[in-house]
Amino acid sequence: MRFNFYKRVYRYMYRQLFNLLFSNRFKYFGKNISIISPDIIDGEEYIYLEDGVSIGSLVWLLAYKQGDVIPELHICSQTTIGRFAHIVALRKIVIEKNVLIADKVYISDNIHSYQDVNVPIKEQSIEFKGEVIIGENSWIGENVSIVGAKIGKHCIVGANSFVNKDVPDYCVVGGIPAKILKKYDFTLKEWIKVEE
Repeated sequence: MRFNFYKRVYRYMYRQLFNLLFSNRFKYFGKNISIISPDIIDGEEYIYLEDGVSIGSLVWLLAYKQGDVIPELHICSQTTIGRFAHIVALRKIVIEKNVLIADKVYISDNIHSYQDVNVPIKEQSIEFKGEVIIGENSWIGENVSIVGAKIGKHCIVGANSFVNKDVPDYCVVGGIPAKILKKYDFTLKEWIKVEE
């Protein structure tokens, strides 16, 4: 109980200090933002954080400017991002309002090129894969990777999944690569299993 109290005090003080010292560096920094002990934040001048966004500890946020292309990393209001998340925007990532993202989630609109087998992959160029938009009210499970794909509103992505193709609204997806497992039927008002 005592540990909990001190942890809350620490988080409150950290939040206040972070907001005071760094909020003006962001493209947009809304009200009631909570960022606890991030690991790395790069390119904050291209990052939008709307009201009520909560970001857990040891998160890496990167908006990477490549050439003349201006990146955008936009996290909309009341979204919660868990610990150890890694989000990398080369061009555009939008996480819409009220999204819940669990711990250890990777979200990227790009990949490392690997075409030239005579050059180490880490020394090859970064390639844009596709815009990432995560629709409002969605839930992204633990250890999920999303690369160059759009996810509709009110979707659930199961833990340990890899999403590299667009997901329509009101779907449950899971697996590697992720496949649609259920869809919401508005007539029956229930989630219906999708047959293979």
